[in-house]
Amino acid sequence: MDKVQEARKFLELVGMPKAQQADICCYVILAMAGMKPDMSWKEASNHWIRIHDIIQFCNVFYDTTYAENSRETFRKQALHRFRTAALVEDNGMATNSPNYKYRLTEETLKLLGAFGSAEWQKSLDRFLMYHDRLIDIYASKKKMTMMPVKINGADFQFSAGKHNELQKAIIEEFSPRFAPDSECLYVGDTIKKDLVKNIVKLTELGFEITLHDKMPDVILYREDQDWIYFVESVTSAGPMDPKRIYEITEMTRNVTAGKIFITAFLDFKTYKRFAESLAWETEVWIAEMPEHMIHLNGDKFLGPR
Repeated sequence: MDKVQEARKFLELVGMPKAQQADICCYVILAMAGMKPDMSWKEASNHWIRIHDIIQFCNVFYDTTYAENSRETFRKQALHRFRTAALVEDNGMATNSPNYKYRLTEETLKLLGAFGSAEWQKSLDRFLMYHDRLIDIYASKKKMTMMPVKINGADFQFSAGKHNELQKAIIEEFSPRFAPDSECLYVGDTIKKDLVKNIVKLTELGFEITLHDKMPDVILYREDQDWIYFVESVTSAGPMDPKRIYEITEMTRNVTAGKIFITAFLDFKTYKRFAESLAWETEVWIAEMPEHMIHLNGDKFLGPR
């Protein structure tokens, strides 16, 4: 293996996520260790170094073409992550200081010095005993912030975020009130795009689904009424405006079930931001007042209560 591949293998073995095994991260490790292509890992060093120096080292010794304006990429993709994983440390200066520097920790230097030797596995085991792998830290953090949600009687988890918070409310608060006994045929997640996607039922109902179609955030089907609810979960964009209605109508032109178009908001404040763009003949549901709906349907619901 060449030095870049060896650096990548090192990052994999110490538990860095795939994104931190990219070339740029390999070059950072090499530069911080002062490792030129023809050197042995036993010659690794850990002098204090600036991002500017890292870029220069990579360009000179590894024929890269990184520009000075790529410093933030080095910082965010590699150095910040390496610091979290206890591979590097900084000198405590203000980040905008010209004297802000990083270096490999003494433990990382010893670990690199053993890389490829008979002592490697013993050194790696010792390092991992005292330091959580970054991939495990991220997995644990992700697990802690997941939101449990029951969909069609089965347990799922949404990743954290306002969009998914609203989708959870649509399924657990809106659906029982306004779409009782309905089945969720589709719901996405901000990370796992198709968390639930019942292709068989959607096709049976007449959907024409292609890779280019943007599905509504939530699709519910109420069999007893033969109604389909298309719900957009809106926190910052994407209400049921005339353009969106047209897109969904084109996607479902062979669907004969009754179609209900709904825009859901977390709160009334967000609703007011989008009120003027909402299409007529649609519905609005607001999570902070879950018992009520707003009907933009002309005289359909006009009359005494």
